[in-house]
Amino acid sequence: MFMWAALALTALTALFAIRPAHADETEAFFKKGTIPLIELKFDEASTASLRNEPRTYARVLIVVDGKELTNTAGAKLKGAAGSFQSFDERPGFTINLGKFDGESRFHGMRKFHLNNAVQDPTFLSEWLSSSIAREADVPATLVSHARVKVNDRDLGLYVLKESFDEDFLRRNFRNAKGNLYDGGFCSDIDSDLERDEGKDVGENGETRADLRAIADACRDPDMKSRWMRLEKLVDIPAFLRFMALEAMLAHWDGYSYNSNNYRLYFEPEKRARFIPHGMDQCFQDPGMSVLDMPRALVAASVMKNPEWRAEYRKIVTRLLPEFDPARLAKRLEPVQKRVQEALRSFSPELADTQAAEARALLERLTARAQSLLEQRSAPEPKPLVFKPGAAVTIRGFHGMSEVEDANVEEVEENGAAWYRVTAGPSGRCVAGFRRGVLLERGRYQLEAVVRTDGVVALDPAADEDAPGTAAGLRTSGTPRGEGASGGGERVMRFEFEVEESTADIELVLELRAKSGTAMWRMNSITLTKVRPQKSREH
Repeated sequence: MFMWAALALTALTALFAIRPAHADETEAFFKKGTIPLIELKFDEASTASLRNEPRTYARVLIVVDGKELTNTAGAKLKGAAGSFQSFDERPGFTINLGKFDGESRFHGMRKFHLNNAVQDPTFLSEWLSSSIAREADVPATLVSHARVKVNDRDLGLYVLKESFDEDFLRRNFRNAKGNLYDGGFCSDIDSDLERDEGKDVGENGETRADLRAIADACRDPDMKSRWMRLEKLVDIPAFLRFMALEAMLAHWDGYSYNSNNYRLYFEPEKRARFIPHGMDQCFQDPGMSVLDMPRALVAASVMKNPEWRAEYRKIVTRLLPEFDPARLAKRLEPVQKRVQEALRSFSPELADTQAAEARALLERLTARAQSLLEQRSAPEPKPLVFKPGAAVTIRGFHGMSEVEDANVEEVEENGAAWYRVTAGPSGRCVAGFRRGVLLERGRYQLEAVVRTDGVVALDPAADEDAPGTAAGLRTSGTPRGEGASGGGERVMRFEFEVEESTADIELVLELRAKSGTAMWRMNSITLTKVRPQKSREH
């Protein structure tokens, strides 16, 4: 017997409960929304350190609105693929006010982030998405904005976020002494996730035992046993709400669909809770499905449970009022006004660009609300249907990268649309495009026209998982086949087997190389169900 009935009642109560007000200095600051001028002043040694070791804290003097806050703070560069920029560009920063023996706080915060918003020209996505999350009783960081100067450079408007630390945990959970893990970059719970808070020691002195217990449960081949184990380890009602929120926000780069941008908290004596993060690219695809099977370990296991999936769909319906476009536009209005004032004092051209992007966001919010209404009553996804010998064209791939400097984009050349990946200067490119498809049991062939230019495969020592693969096709979790290197155009094929009666399979177009460019022509990407060969009778 599952404990589902009691847990569902708890989730329903929590969803509509009025959360107690937290009259602390941090919440008051973010609620007011004042945009401070934050100056980061680095000496020569700290500047050189951040140029050479950007992920290591360097000492910084911080001045806020003309008044010195502290000279004992540490700053390091932040950002993953797509958002990271070097010190001499327009970097994002993580600020730790007490890194070098200081006790200073900034509106109650010991740590905070300054995001460069290079992937969000509206400067609004993180603020809006986190506010929706909190309304849905999903813990999320507080967000505002700041004007940032680095030495003598005025870098303009940044997104200001509180950090995931003990202060955050105290405001969102009853017990802040548990293990808080950073999901890292495209890392699921079976990875060696970095621990931000807690002691991370199990009963037998093992580290990350809490993470391994959940990962092991997700791999239990007996589905009923798997679900019973998960129910004891993960707060399932809260996780269903978390998954529904990610999908409804079109947060394609979150945990459920990309094993990315999340935190995982193990509150003592309670079940694990997932926390969303990195919501600067939400609402980019107004039509993103809330019914597609997720990819991440916990999400995929949970959604295979018919009872939990049915409850997930009910939560989507209950959360629909949070996505009313008129309501969201009204909520955004004062924030947009502040952003415009700050941008116009820095760059009228940037302000005009942001205003146009903000209008486009409002249009996407309207389209997203309509899509969610339509999906609410849509039937469950069905496996692709194949006619004998006929190929099905597969569209709708989305970009993925395991490195920070790969260029992943959709382009048009000579009247044809292509998916293109170009290796960056680091000399290690692992990037490409992915797309999930629901397939019945059987054998399949993935095919695509691939064009390469100057592709040099990774050395085996640098790519132990797939030595020398270069550009190619595969499915997630399967060995990689022969790759295409050098230059030229060719047709590539990859065969794979689906052993379950129905399975969600992730198709992968990938470049694993030291250098070069790989392209896959969109209208050439097809999937064919291979008919089994009849055995000869003797």
